Amino acid sequence: MQELEKAYEVRNKKINKIEIIKKLKNPQESFYRLQEYAKNGYASIPDEDKKYFLKCFGIYDRPATPERFMLKLRIPGGFLNSEQARVIGECARDYGQDYIDLTTRCQAELRYLDIKDIPTILKKLNDVGVDSFQTGVDNFRNILTDPLDSLGFDNVLPSYNLLLKLQEMFLYSPEWISTLPRKFNTAITGSFSNRCNVFGHDCCFVLAQKNGVYGYNMYLGGRVGRIAKNVDIFLTNEDEVLKAYKSIAEIFKNFGFRDNRNKNRLSFLIEAVGVDKISKVIRENAGIDFLSAGETMTQIDFNDPDQGKSQLRDGTFAVHAVVPSGVFTGKAMIEVASLGEKYGNKELRLDMEQSLYILGVKDTASLLNEDFFKQYKSVSSPYFNHLVACAGTKHCPFGVIENKNDAINMAKYLEKKVPIENGRIRMYWSACVKGCGIHGLGDIGFEGCKTRLNKESIGGVNISLGGKLISEGKEGYTVIKSAPLKYASYYVETLMLEYKKKKKATEHFEAFSDRVIKQYTSAYVGFMMKLGAYLRDKNIDIDIGFSEKTNTGKTEEFEVFELGRKLFFALAKEEAYSAYERYTNSIKKEKPKNIRKLVPSVDENLALMLDEILKQNELKRAVVFSEITDLVSLY
Repeated sequence: MQELEKAYEVRNKKINKIEIIKKLKNPQESFYRLQEYAKNGYASIPDEDKKYFLKCFGIYDRPATPERFMLKLRIPGGFLNSEQARVIGECARDYGQDYIDLTTRCQAELRYLDIKDIPTILKKLNDVGVDSFQTGVDNFRNILTDPLDSLGFDNVLPSYNLLLKLQEMFLYSPEWISTLPRKFNTAITGSFSNRCNVFGHDCCFVLAQKNGVYGYNMYLGGRVGRIAKNVDIFLTNEDEVLKAYKSIAEIFKNFGFRDNRNKNRLSFLIEAVGVDKISKVIRENAGIDFLSAGETMTQIDFNDPDQGKSQLRDGTFAVHAVVPSGVFTGKAMIEVASLGEKYGNKELRLDMEQSLYILGVKDTASLLNEDFFKQYKSVSSPYFNHLVACAGTKHCPFGVIENKNDAINMAKYLEKKVPIENGRIRMYWSACVKGCGIHGLGDIGFEGCKTRLNKESIGGVNISLGGKLISEGKEGYTVIKSAPLKYASYYVETLMLEYKKKKKATEHFEAFSDRVIKQYTSAYVGFMMKLGAYLRDKNIDIDIGFSEKTNTGKTEEFEVFELGRKLFFALAKEEAYSAYERYTNSIKKEKPKNIRKLVPSVDENLALMLDEILKQNELKRAVVFSEITDLVSLY
């Protein structure tokens, strides 16, 4: 505790402005005044309520849509019944321009709402057991679990009822409403498959096994750009999970940092004192000497959406509906509620990839013939099956790019240009560095940014590869920074052409990337993505080369020279190095300014690149790639 107190004292000498706002009133005062605000209109709402207090109850003032609000609904684990889904759909249809966002926290967001309608909407939702409490700002957010919890064949420990007990600890409690230093995300799964991004949360309870006993390993400190860390605690029963959760919640509340909001999440407290000390303090605060960690069991690569349906333990099916970028409608939600009643057991599940399942289906063929599945297909192309995109500039003040349509447009482009069967590509898009689209965990991740093209500021993306959900999860690595959106599809097309050409049978892109792509430096991969796009634009057909280096034995530098040789031959129709040597000797070994003197038709970019490749001697070949990366800016 002394280490926590020292860290707290260092980091809380000056608190941030939100902490000052939080001291103005009890958040529930703002909630109780909703009827008054509804009667008197938008102008009657105090600034502190718009900026903070109403967000504690999921009511967000959206500057992008003046005088209109977003309502973020709490849907524990993404579990909905058909009656709840129907009412959500009706509220969106009748009050929110028929628009719904499905989110990566298995929630639904209603938009374009007038303050005068919000009390009515909340009443309709509350009547069917849905609310929006503590879905924003410094609160415990919606808790995630496996959408097939208790039903899937790979589920060992049904966890939804335990999730509800975790939620009961804080929901509606004045002790916990807006008393945390920052938001607190939680997930729990008792399945072998990680269908809920379990390692991406502040607090994670993950299926584990120790000495033949199944329980949960505790992980802490996940956030954007950071996978949660194993804190060496194994929990054998529900009571232990609840006490461990209460312990870390109290620790975060009492010792979490309240200065710089960008560095106030739980992970920063853990970094300040260390995992070992946090683990010890959790035990001390709970009054239980929890067992040390067991073996984490989330090791199966889930693929339910790729099949369109998943058989459940009772012999029925969970039928998947693909909702690209989570852009849904009230009418569609009403329709899916009716389909759940007609074909299933009236149970629906939202998933962390912004799509949904209809559960308990026996006659899958008839269900899939319904008009609903003409738009929201159960099996779409690989580019849509696992497509995630957060709100973007249209709905979020932090967004840098539009995002949702950017993601959909890229998927459409790739579907047309590089159709792939029996593959899987998880493309996750975030409109800014806050990472609500969990871009770091995608096979291919896109983080919105601003970049410059022809001296003009335009929308762009940082592109990353290699994110993982299986095992203990993994954040991806950046391969291209500040790619203009207008070119990003062409860069990714290069990868998809390589994937299509070289993948094994039903190999997922994640496995292909591990087998082929990750053997190269990130700079090499990014440059080749750009070069491939550039050569296609110039109608130059050569294999840019992503070989299985473990089989070829070739070094990355050798492959760059091999590329230069092949490209020169394609342009000049003669061997590169002999021709270059003849030319160099003829001018008394002075290096030419560029290769266009040998191949007059080549443009400036290719000339610079080839010149840098071909002029290097044996001693300098190891640095060629970094040099051409610095000197050549394709596009």
